[in-house]
Amino acid sequence: MGSSRGTYYSALKQINRFANSPLSLRRVCNSVAKSAATAVQANGCRILCLNPRKEYLITSGAYGLSDLYLKKGPLDVHRSLPDILDGKVVFIADATKDRRVQYPQIAREQGISSILGIPILDRGDAIGEIRIYTREPRQFSEADKSFLLSVADICAVIFEGAELHQLLEQDYKVSDKRRKSSRVSPLPTTTLRPTTFAHPSEEDFAKLLDFYCIEWLYEPRSFPLRWDGDKIAEMFTPDFYLPELDLYVELTTLKQNLLTEKNRKLRRLRELYPEVNIRLLNKNDFLKLLAKYGYGPLGEAKVEGVDRVLYSHAKIQRRVRTLARHISRDYAGQQLVLIGILKGVVCFMADLMQNLSIPVTMDFMAISYYGGDGQVVKITRDLDSSITGQHVLMVEDIVDTGMTLNYILNHLSAHNPASLRVCTLLDKRARRLINVPLNYIGFDVPDEFVVGYGLDYKGQYRNLPFVGILHPELIKDRKPG
Repeated sequence: MGSSRGTYYSALKQINRFANSPLSLRRVCNSVAKSAATAVQANGCRILCLNPRKEYLITSGAYGLSDLYLKKGPLDVHRSLPDILDGKVVFIADATKDRRVQYPQIAREQGISSILGIPILDRGDAIGEIRIYTREPRQFSEADKSFLLSVADICAVIFEGAELHQLLEQDYKVSDKRRKSSRVSPLPTTTLRPTTFAHPSEEDFAKLLDFYCIEWLYEPRSFPLRWDGDKIAEMFTPDFYLPELDLYVELTTLKQNLLTEKNRKLRRLRELYPEVNIRLLNKNDFLKLLAKYGYGPLGEAKVEGVDRVLYSHAKIQRRVRTLARHISRDYAGQQLVLIGILKGVVCFMADLMQNLSIPVTMDFMAISYYGGDGQVVKITRDLDSSITGQHVLMVEDIVDTGMTLNYILNHLSAHNPASLRVCTLLDKRARRLINVPLNYIGFDVPDEFVVGYGLDYKGQYRNLPFVGILHPELIKDRKPG
């Protein structure tokens, strides 16, 4: 796999335009990361800068990487591909097994296979890195490496022009005391996904997070609170970090002596690190927090009737935004008609429409099933407006057998639209009977009965913000779809 010289040349021209634009440093680096990844046909890219004390790396821009991967913790210069900062180009064939990778387990969970690291040099000294990520095992060509070294040279100019180090010092405040207090200690040696926890309450908390598919890291970062000269005399390591909520969580019991001490540490942490979002929670506090973010009914650990959460609200929203970008790109310069079948598609249709960057109109149909085996479809509400000569996107909540969708597509085709495509949030291929064309797919789902995010069972569960699997013993029948 490789790119042509013309591709590299076009990408460098585009990156130079970004470098000379009035955009913020973050937006410039995000754009550079996207152009670099696209040019070498990679899945993701991260542009990192070295902090002023040369202790760890900070993300300046990224493309194609999840929030969990980006927020898994600071990259220690001595533990995360250290040879790059010696000015070397570093290739990692398998990020899940190579000892030079600081977080191999997170790489495995995020499906990252190969990594290519390029140093960003200023007068011969490393000031940052470009890292390229692929989901499949990959070898990079010499042309790829030469192109990325050129991108790194441009990044060095971007960093210098933006006076990055001065901006970072402002983040650490101007006074010597605040700069000193903002040092991040070496990362703890505990695993991010432990097999055992320090306290049973932490294990219960992790299980509840897993039920709701809320991404979490265990003790990923330590914050210095007090110094004895140049040595750290006291640190505080929160129990969990939730990347989706950008929230650190420290669990506590109701023992007053422990609560008083933890509150003291939290006050000190907030004084030294005002940008850090942290909460001290007991079990009841956490249930209230879940309710605030729409994850569950207040006072209940789990949703009654739901066996487990399949896709969290945050994961659905990320996928909807990705689908919307693809659709907007494919229909650029055209007006699109979205058509949905009531009632299950309402949540997906509303979120998808809000993320589209092209002009759209929408219409709905309603259907019913009849016949002894429920196999016959009847349209009980047809379209309000003509779709003749229009570009039509059929939006579905879930496609399983394909029988209903096939019937609807034949009905719509008879109206002679200019084009007719299908976007579905969920694709249950295991139950497919008719091979219907699906142009945009959110998630492939197992052969389970799913509810939530508009999907119901006997009229219930539509309002859940996630997609979950219903307890098997509750299911007495299935409608074809």
